[in-house]
Amino acid sequence: MPVMRTIRYAAVLLLAAVALFAGGVAFAGMGQPSPWQMGFQQSAAPSMDEIIDFHNLVLWIIIAITVFVLALLLIARDWRQLQTTVTAFTGAHSVTLALATLGVIRVPQRPVEAIIALSIAFVAVEIVRERRGRAGLAARAPWVVAFAFGLLHGFGFAGALAEIGLPPGHIPLALLFFNLGVEAGQLLFIVAALALIALLRRTHVTLPRWAALVPPYAIGCVAMAWVIQRVAGF
Repeated sequence: MPVMRTIRYAAVLLLAAVALFAGGVAFAGMGQPSPWQMGFQQSAAPSMDEIIDFHNLVLWIIIAITVFVLALLLIARDWRQLQTTVTAFTGAHSVTLALATLGVIRVPQRPVEAIIALSIAFVAVEIVRERRGRAGLAARAPWVVAFAFGLLHGFGFAGALAEIGLPPGHIPLALLFFNLGVEAGQLLFIVAALALIALLRRTHVTLPRWAALVPPYAIGCVAMAWVIQRVAGF
């Protein structure tokens, strides 16, 4: 993809992310408490341990989705494939997030976290195979893998929302703005990654062939460490 075209796409994504963020800010300033504020006002004050556990869970989910999106960026061959892949991932985790939050489907959080980490490791292995000329399913049809694993990530998001506690009567609106926040974060990360790729291409730096394997190996090592950590906590 030409450098200027990449920069234009990045600018469009950035504007979309800013628009999503602005919508959330506008909602918060409408003069009435937001669903999250109402939920906290109606619930008992959490203990310090509960606050730490909640922040650890949310932080891990943010990092996990960022690493997974990075893996999707690495395996997508062009802009159209990236669009399709990210859209499939977004649609899938939105569906299972809603189903789990509304109580239609209930799954234990720890196994879900372990499988999410394992899904990241799987994509990392697929990237390595593709770099070595043995393209697997993730390289041939990344949107299929993104959709399948997006369903799992939705259950992870639902675990974070369960920790927050959604207020009765405001669940649909809370789900909407939670999804908007997740998508804004994804868009901002994609913008940053595309901008970095564009800058690297402008420098015309020649990297050794093994450098292409460093990102997937790093992603795979981190993901497997998460798998072991989650399984040990069962």
